[in-house]
Amino acid sequence: MPKCSVFIATSLDGFIARKNGDLDWLPGSDGASEAQDYGYKSFFESIDVLVLGRKTYELAASHPQWPYAEKPVVVLSSRYPRAFQSVSHTVEGTSLSPRELLAVLESRGSRNVYVDGGRTIQSFLRDRLIDEMTLTRVPVLLGEGIALFGAIGRDVKLRHVSTTAFPSGFVQSKYEVDNGV
Repeated sequence: MPKCSVFIATSLDGFIARKNGDLDWLPGSDGASEAQDYGYKSFFESIDVLVLGRKTYELAASHPQWPYAEKPVVVLSSRYPRAFQSVSHTVEGTSLSPRELLAVLESRGSRNVYVDGGRTIQSFLRDRLIDEMTLTRVPVLLGEGIALFGAIGRDVKLRHVSTTAFPSGFVQSKYEVDNGV
């Protein structure tokens, strides 16, 4: 089974976006170049394929330039194919379960999968498929919004790997997920 990783930023109070999906609180969200990438480029180069939820895909597709270049992207949606339009020849949609999708990706030779989007991350966690998480906490309190974590139905034990505090106030922690398998 491919290794599944999460690399995501949250507000200090655990939100990945405002209620309306807006990311205006993230530095660089206004299109300005962010000098520090917090390890994202290196992480991105290490993965074979991205698995995004539909809402995360729609947000990425709204950018003037497709942010994932030639990297293969799979969009998970229970409404697929009704609610799906590909913006790149590298993007495909599916309504497979996370486990079924990983079996397909493995058969294609994928070894490192980047999982993104709140509900998608939660479904992979629920199915014990996330192997590692890199969480970058941004020093802002939103008070409400779309939470990274929701009801998973069980405790998810993490093993702390490292934490880095950046001069910007960002704090990034890496964890391995104990899936008890």
